[in-house]
Amino acid sequence: MAMRTLHGHTYAAPSAAKYLASSLTIPRLPSAFHRTTYLSKQQAVSGGGHEAKTRMLGVSMCSFFGSLQGFKVCVKNTKVQIVGLKTSASAKREVQGTGKGSLKGSEVRVRFAPSPTGNLHVGGARTALFNYLFAKSLGGKFILRIEDTDLERSSRDSEEAVICDLQWLGLEWDEGPDRKGEYGPYRQSERTHIYRQYVDKLVESGHVYRCFCTDEELEAMREEAKLKALPPRYMGKWGCASQAEIDVELEKGTPYTFRFRVPQEGSVTIQDLIRGEVSWSKDTLGDFVVLRSNGQPVYNFCVAVDDATMHISHVIRAEEHLPNTLRQALIYNALGFPMPQFGHVSLILAPDRSKLSKRHGATSVGQFREMGFLAPAMVNYLALLGWNDGTEDEIFTVDQIIQKFSIDRVTKSGAIFDQTKLQWMNGQHLRSLPTEELASMLGNQWVKAGILSEYQEAFVNEATELLKNGLELVADSEEGLLNILGYPLHLTLASNQVKEIVDDNITDVVSSIVAAYDSGELQAVIDGDHDAWQKWIKGIGKTFKRKGKRLFMPIRIALTGRMQGPEMGAILRLLREGETSGIITEKGSLVPLSQRIKVLREVDWTAVSSALENSRDIEPVTVLSH
Repeated sequence: MAMRTLHGHTYAAPSAAKYLASSLTIPRLPSAFHRTTYLSKQQAVSGGGHEAKTRMLGVSMCSFFGSLQGFKVCVKNTKVQIVGLKTSASAKREVQGTGKGSLKGSEVRVRFAPSPTGNLHVGGARTALFNYLFAKSLGGKFILRIEDTDLERSSRDSEEAVICDLQWLGLEWDEGPDRKGEYGPYRQSERTHIYRQYVDKLVESGHVYRCFCTDEELEAMREEAKLKALPPRYMGKWGCASQAEIDVELEKGTPYTFRFRVPQEGSVTIQDLIRGEVSWSKDTLGDFVVLRSNGQPVYNFCVAVDDATMHISHVIRAEEHLPNTLRQALIYNALGFPMPQFGHVSLILAPDRSKLSKRHGATSVGQFREMGFLAPAMVNYLALLGWNDGTEDEIFTVDQIIQKFSIDRVTKSGAIFDQTKLQWMNGQHLRSLPTEELASMLGNQWVKAGILSEYQEAFVNEATELLKNGLELVADSEEGLLNILGYPLHLTLASNQVKEIVDDNITDVVSSIVAAYDSGELQAVIDGDHDAWQKWIKGIGKTFKRKGKRLFMPIRIALTGRMQGPEMGAILRLLREGETSGIITEKGSLVPLSQRIKVLREVDWTAVSSALENSRDIEPVTVLSH
């Protein structure tokens, strides 16, 4: 490839064209010039007071372009005409593509760049996930970069928390602060020397200048713009100051920043992977700071330099970063860097369609982890916030999402975060776990909660089978197990919902259950299998000519103290296991079958019926005889 030198820097032909294009105030040159492109010499340098320099640069550009292989340069009526530039295949990434994400394999490099100033928000996690899915679906690389230039708010504790959350989600990166890579360091605080190097290049090329404006002067500019109902823009003198004026301030030791010289003509256009074509007029932006007076680089400058030097091919980030793209594009072009493809993902909204925040409840990945959500369920749900595979399917494994993921199916409309839907989805993933894994999770939860004194496999396995279909969170299993172990008969009989059941000769069924217990028949049925239990139930139904709700409801109330719950025979077998094993703690409040039968013997069913008849809204009444 032909190499040429300009202002002391050596460039390949396509890069040189792109470098000069930025000086000429167009966003970038196309990857192949299929048509004649006209560039104004007078746009070479923005700002007044540089007429001589502009003319000289215009001449040098003509001779420089003319010396490049494949160029034909004509000057007519202050226009530079460039004809027939052809670029090689290796240079095609020097401009942003069509937004379809056509690169594959090792050419695809994406990054997630969190600021370690707090916990990982679900919005940030979704952005990280989309980058991860995009890279893995195309065989590319996923890079983690820590943007810690906010020295006052950034902390290593926050960084470690973010990393922990990403690892919990399973979003493993290929390069990062803890992984070797050829484009490190991967913390911005460790890359200051790199930023200074590129600031110096921009100063040398005339794209950046020193600004000695005081805070008072800058505030006055802002107030003036405000009075004129204009956006705040830098309108100071230092963009066109003479070298003599600059030397005076340097000798006085006046603090200064470095500002980027923004061309005031033309526009910048990108083909956003998600939003399509997006354009900005350059005259909406004033000269902006790239390096503060304390030597700290500014966010937009760091991001552009980092993405370019780390060879990031696609920048997928939240839509709130869309306005930053104009500044970053100007920096890319000024430094002759290839432009990545951008994709701006919609915000995650609360149910009221406002921006999701702490006032809506849990918003960080760490909070959801502590609440007992599964990482695969969290990934599944976050993936569906703005993406779908084109079907009605909603439950996916991570590998399935990678196989199906396409950036073309990411929507630009805001996604509603619905915790109820997340909990439902978590329940689906819980039930898809191998039985042994789910039982281990629940058993350990019960021991941790103090319901069980120890992990007993037989009891835990039986309880897991009983409860798994009604679970959405592991923590739900605590209440579920306590409901099985307890016997709130007196509360149930105080509810008006049981009136019809009580008045339907419930005493016939209860007397039959007590008699079966006294004879040992009930215990034998419990020791048997499911068929034995069903046969016994049908026997009661045949005796009293009952079936359906009239048969099952009074039996359930009598034996469990509740109107609903898991299969009754399995509950009674679990109670027996809990009683004989001795692992149920006082907190577990186990009421064994013998105690339940004792309570049934003492119920005054006439009093229950009378109380239900006389009042529907009273405190629970005493229903036991004395």
